[in-house]
Amino acid sequence: MRYITKTDLIIVARNSGYLMMGIGVMCLIPLIMDMIYFEFDILSFLIPGAISILLGFAFTKYFDDSGKKIRLKHGMMISSFAWFWAGLIGGLVFMLATHIPLTDAVFESVSALTGTGITLYENVEILPHSILFFRALEQWIGGLGVVVMVVSVLTKPGTVSSKLYQSEARDERIKPSVKATLKKTMEIYAIYTVAGILLYLLAGMPLFDSVCNTFTIISTGGMSIKNANIGFYQNNIIYFITIILMILGATSFLVHYKVIRTRGRSLIEDLQFKVIICVIAFVTLMLYFVSNIVPMDLLFTVVSAITTTGASVAPIQVMANWQPFVIICLMCLMLTGGSSGSTVGAIKLVRMITFFKGIYRHVREILSPEGRVVPIKLNGRKIPEKAISQSGNYITLYMMFIMFTWALFCLFGYDPFNSLFTAMSLQGNNGLDLGIVTHTMHPALKVVSMFDMWTGRLEIYPVLITLRAFFEIFKR
Repeated sequence: MRYITKTDLIIVARNSGYLMMGIGVMCLIPLIMDMIYFEFDILSFLIPGAISILLGFAFTKYFDDSGKKIRLKHGMMISSFAWFWAGLIGGLVFMLATHIPLTDAVFESVSALTGTGITLYENVEILPHSILFFRALEQWIGGLGVVVMVVSVLTKPGTVSSKLYQSEARDERIKPSVKATLKKTMEIYAIYTVAGILLYLLAGMPLFDSVCNTFTIISTGGMSIKNANIGFYQNNIIYFITIILMILGATSFLVHYKVIRTRGRSLIEDLQFKVIICVIAFVTLMLYFVSNIVPMDLLFTVVSAITTTGASVAPIQVMANWQPFVIICLMCLMLTGGSSGSTVGAIKLVRMITFFKGIYRHVREILSPEGRVVPIKLNGRKIPEKAISQSGNYITLYMMFIMFTWALFCLFGYDPFNSLFTAMSLQGNNGLDLGIVTHTMHPALKVVSMFDMWTGRLEIYPVLITLRAFFEIFKR
């Protein structure tokens, strides 16, 4: 049976055209920095931007989907293609501007867009300001979502907005309509971004650093403009500001929206936020008593791990020598992630909570009188059976991807323990690294790593659906 028709392809192509134009505009924004710092590298941004805009415009004009209804499968295919295209075009910028191989350039772009934050550049401090800003901008846009950003600007309210919003694994609504939800989400995101820049400036950070670091931290991306990451600044005030921004980025936008209306009560009452804070406090205290790590380094790394930011204050060489127990705890945090409806990656707390509540429900039903049905509730609402099974399915699939990547790294001769850490970091879009991911890595591992980051950001299913559709086209 054929699941993909010519009509499906037309719908995907036309709507992808709008996203391609948006991605092209993204490539042109860093020209502002290029002119401010007199770097005169206009073509490195103009060529990829023009290619994306012109192709996108051609798609919207050539393909006519009027009268054709967009479905969720279309949204997922459009979203997958948009992220793939954004990574490719962004990679072209890096290749033209810094003359690195295309594979490394696309890796850098995908890492930035997906909020993973691992870099293949040996020395980022020698990069042009325009490129450093472009990496930060990619993370800022990717944190909220490439599709979400473009949809909020280019599309009209309606079915298209709704399906594309769902395609990026988002279903929480601040307002009744998706378009209004996107607008309010953008407002909240912009407010926290401005606040972060101001706080960094007050702490003594230069303006350019403040802008780039805020972009990367509020988006829980963590790709720094310094080789030593946030540890470069050697300033506890900057560390605390970064910790606050990471937690804000890992908190649901719906909760942020309700904070003012409820005078902060929504933040205290939100189960996911309470779990994040409790886990951070418990794990930090526990590791403090079982290790000799500097307390600030420990707290910062714990927050960075659970929020999937990947920012660091401890050098990679130092982290690699931490006790195995500490690294295992960080892996558990990286696996979990923060709140749904935020900028984080990984499995996300709501799935973990739902999954374990399902297990507990099963135990209670066995112990209860025969025929009794034990309901499961989250934040006072009953969880549907479908949500419980979907959580279990996703976690299983997620772990399968990690196991495959782990095995592949081991096949290429890397240490099994460090390889597992890296596999979890890539799949969870975390970015904490123990020194395995470098420009010397085998090209096959770079490609697999990009695939992990791509699937991790889109929560796997949209990519699988797109690949299934792609293979079906070529079967004909």
